Amino acid sequence: MRVMVDRKRCESYGFCADAAPAVFSLDDESGDLVVVDGPVESALEADVQAAVRVCPVAALSVSE
Repeated sequence: MRVMVDRKRCESYGFCADAAPAVFSLDDESGDLVVVDGPVESALEADVQAAVRVCPVAALSVSE
């Protein structure tokens, strides 16, 4: 599974970072969303799916 972020939609609310902190974080300086590069570990897939669901602007998606 890979995570994709629509940077035009993302408003850096941070709900994804709360749902999956091993995959998402907010840059302390800029406030921009930071996403782990590369495939997501299978143990974290449920957290990523939860993060996709809680994004209030639908900026996140996944691909297999």
